[in-house]
Amino acid sequence: MLQCNHRKVLPITFLLAIFIVAMGIAGCAKKEAGRQAEQPEQKPTLVFADAGWDSIRFHNDVAGFIIKNGYGYKTDVITGNTPVTFTGLRRGDIDIYMEVWTDNIIDEYTDALEKGDIIEVSVNFDDDMQGLYVPTYVIKGDPSRGIKASAPGLRTVSDLAKYWQVFRDPEDKNKGRIYGAIPGWAVDKIITEKIKNYGLDKYYNIFHPGSDTALSTSMVQAVEKGVPWVGYYWEPTWIIGKYDMTLLQEEPYSKEKWEKGYMCQFPAVKVTVAINKDLTKDAPDVVEFLKKYKTSSSITSEALAYMQEKNVGTDEAAKYFLKNHKDTWTKWVPSEIAGKIEAALNK
Repeated sequence: MLQCNHRKVLPITFLLAIFIVAMGIAGCAKKEAGRQAEQPEQKPTLVFADAGWDSIRFHNDVAGFIIKNGYGYKTDVITGNTPVTFTGLRRGDIDIYMEVWTDNIIDEYTDALEKGDIIEVSVNFDDDMQGLYVPTYVIKGDPSRGIKASAPGLRTVSDLAKYWQVFRDPEDKNKGRIYGAIPGWAVDKIITEKIKNYGLDKYYNIFHPGSDTALSTSMVQAVEKGVPWVGYYWEPTWIIGKYDMTLLQEEPYSKEKWEKGYMCQFPAVKVTVAINKDLTKDAPDVVEFLKKYKTSSSITSEALAYMQEKNVGTDEAAKYFLKNHKDTWTKWVPSEIAGKIEAALNK
């Protein structure tokens, strides 16, 4: 037996309705695609490294304010210690590292550069110093406070031998006191060796504070009272930014002298701005800005001192810098970007 296949014949009006709906959907899709094409591609959120100290947070906030208000990117921060955040930079979890103390991680830093994981775009500052400091009034006096110079010929570390009585140890009247570094810090050994090799151990006892807070407190208390003090310190720090301190001179740094008993200045550490390699394609305009980013140890210390005096955070210190160092940061960006930043500051 033969079977017949029966098909329903659709009315012409129904077919026409389907055609109209299909054309409408296609038209809407085309309009939506057109709107998407007209919209600019969404900018990525750029992530900074916070390795745990105020100066890197200050530079994060300076760069972040410029990037957000000048270039229109959102920003974020990943917090951790140096090893964790630097690993994040290499891996791409972090885009921007504003303060890489290169000597502290020289092997990892060099390896990351050589493998192309990161790019060094600029030197933030390389005038950071450390060594033996005295309040400047010890050398020059301070007429406004009625302080006379107690060691007017003091210029170098070696000169301390002539002035040990000025810095007399309160626990040993036969010697002076030099405040050393913190036990356990690598620099504590260096300072101890320096003092011995300069022959100053004949004239001074080395006092080892138990913490960086104890060391800074001893300096601040002496300066506030206007009495002599000599000891190890470093910059950039808020104390160096706030108080007038003088770093005692040594022979200029050389590898030979350093390896023979540290008989010269501490080498300055190159503090760089580094980025993850992918930032060059994700935000090339920001990379161009970061290539020009350069401050100084004194600028950084000034910002830290401002935070201490005003009891404010690094975000306010960043605004203080942008308002008071226009000649510095306007060199980093095009004029139209500078205009946007100034407008944001004045809101």
